[in-house]
Formats: sequence, C-alpha cells, structure tokens
Amino acid sequence: MEHLPRGAGVVARGLAPGLLRPVARLARQRGLKLLVAGDGRAALALRAGLHLPDRRQSKGLLPFLVARRSAPGRIILTMATHGGQRSAARARRLRPDGIFLSPLFPTQSHPGAPALGAFRWAALARRLPAPCMALGGITAARLGAVPRRAAGVAAIGGLAPPVARLPQ
Repeated sequence: MEHLPRGAGVVARGLAPGLLRPVARLARQRGLKLLVAGDGRAALALRAGLHLPDRRQSKGLLPFLVARRSAPGRIILTMATHGGQRSAARARRLRPDGIFLSPLFPTQSHPGAPALGAFRWAALARRLPAPCMALGGITAARLGAVPRRAAGVAAIGGLAPPVARLPQ
C-alpha cells in the first residue's frame, strides 16, 4: 500500500478477520479508500466500502445497503462483473458507485480464462450503470491499451513494484 497515491482504493479480499482492522487503520493513515470484499457488516464496522464479488455470495449485504441509503454518497459500493447479463442486471438493481469489469487482458490469476479485449470491454462498459474500472492482466506495459472509457484500472499484482529475488 505504500506505493499507492492518496485516494486510491484497496480491496481487502480473503484476509483473515484479525487483519482487517490493522489494514483499515493503515489505509486511513495513507489516505486510501478501503473496500471489504463480500462482508457488509465488516465493511460497516470498519467504516469502509463494500466490494461485491461477481460469482460469490456476500454476507451482511442488506444492513450495508440500508446504511448506504441513509448516508448517500458517503458509503462506497463496488462490484465485480465478468460481462454476463446476470451481472449487468445485478448492477442495475444495486446501483454501485463503480464496477470492476474483467478480464480486459489475459491474466495470470485466472490462466486460460478468455479475455474480453479492448473493444468488447468498452462495449460492455457502455451498457453498465456505473463507471467501470479495467481489471485483468493490467501491467505498466499495457496501460496504453486500456480503453479510454475506463474510469480507472485495478490490478492484483501487475502494477506492484518488482520484488528483489535472492539468487538460488
């Protein structure tokens, strides 16, 4: 998180519950927006946003949505979509602040998954009800190929600084 600019977002996905609070504290100290993946109650407890995965159930969604409705513009909701009609309908129903549309390019985290490519990605993004962030195979070398329509980019590791490796 130390290399991210102020205002950038971090999705806490798959973290042990005991790590969420220190990550939330660090995100606040660095001026980052924290999104908790799949757990609305944890997001509320940490004063964080909620990120809804595309193909997994999320806990505590209803209390989060109720809190979000009572504080418009202050509680962030994002969701992932992989371009299907079901995901698009869910996005229209939930009205998220942002959508992670993926995979734009082939990606190491999902080897063999078909990439959308720039043209299809842009066409899908045009039909979704919120700004779309490009996700999937994002690297520094590919940033120039990200469609202009993208509200931002997201990466699991493709934008991380290189890690020094010890000789074997």
